[in-house]
Amino acid sequence: MATIEECHSALEKLSQNLAGADGDVRSAAALDRSLSCRITDLDVTFVGRLTDGRIVVEDTLQGPPREKADIRLTMTGDDLVSMVNGELNFARAWGSGRVKLEAGLLDLLRLRKLL
Repeated sequence: MATIEECHSALEKLSQNLAGADGDVRSAAALDRSLSCRITDLDVTFVGRLTDGRIVVEDTLQGPPREKADIRLTMTGDDLVSMVNGELNFARAWGSGRVKLEAGLLDLLRLRKLL
């Protein structure tokens, strides 16, 4: 099972990957939205923002998020680490229900470019 530190590092790596992207991926990540990433097996939620093509983690909370973020991810810690390391395909994990992504319709349409 992935640790809180490994999950935080995975989010930092994802942020670096987004910041280094170009083209459609860069434009899709160029949103300014609140973000939460709930790690179900650790019962923690990372909260922050997707801004300027980067993920900025502002806090780590015990349990579910206290406020509804604009973009909400839910998964296990192992799935987060596996996705960021390229071992788990996000689209397949999302389609099978292993990963949940919730956002407004317009945000979902932009974020699909990240798939």
